[in-house]
Amino acid sequence: MSPARRRRAVQHLQQVLGVSQRWACQLVGQHRSTQRHQPAEPDRDRALREELRQLSRAHPRWGYRRAHAVLRGQGWSVNRKAIQRLWREEGLRVPARRRKRRRLGTSTTPADRLAAEHPDHVWALDYEFDQTTDRRILKLLNVVDEHTREALTIAVDHRIDADATVAVLDRLVAERGRPPRFLRCDNGPELTANALRDWCRFTGAGTSYSNPAHHGRTRMWRASAAGCATSSWPWRPSAACSRPGC
Repeated sequence: MSPARRRRAVQHLQQVLGVSQRWACQLVGQHRSTQRHQPAEPDRDRALREELRQLSRAHPRWGYRRAHAVLRGQGWSVNRKAIQRLWREEGLRVPARRRKRRRLGTSTTPADRLAAEHPDHVWALDYEFDQTTDRRILKLLNVVDEHTREALTIAVDHRIDADATVAVLDRLVAERGRPPRFLRCDNGPELTANALRDWCRFTGAGTSYSNPAHHGRTRMWRASAAGCATSSWPWRPSAACSRPGC
């Protein structure tokens, strides 16, 4: 054992058994002069560590390189690697910036973030996929009320197309008594089909398409007052609306 560990062993024997220091040192194998010697703790980096902590509190976005440049300007004779080592030992890390996801509309709410303000204001639609033991694909349609965080339904089938999605939405509207104000979904083929667009037009619901390829930016689609669907999304409908009067 090192002298420091023997010193702690001698102190432990004196406190627990109440023996003399001479007997405890003889039992542990420690010289009494070594036991009585109090080693001086190294203190050469204490002032530098305190200066680094102050710099980190005053400037949270600074890293060790900036701190090293400031310390050298203040007259400290220390190299960059020593600052990097002390910076790491003190746990002075620069907090990562979190990118704010913006959900902005382009036709109805161009300046405000689209957020649910009351129940049945915004419904979010999304699909999940799984597999059975016989390797058949399962498709799950999840519908969530963004205000209450309530899972309105989870439809499971081997195939869920746009017509099946509209059927699920019709059932939810019949159960809750009113359609949502907006639907939030991605721009998948089932969710940009004419069937869902016609359903939104006849129920008065708008859709907020969130494009994953554009870092959370959204496009708003609403039905026009004339009765035909108008879209600010870059795609064009493949066929005319089949509903009467469109």
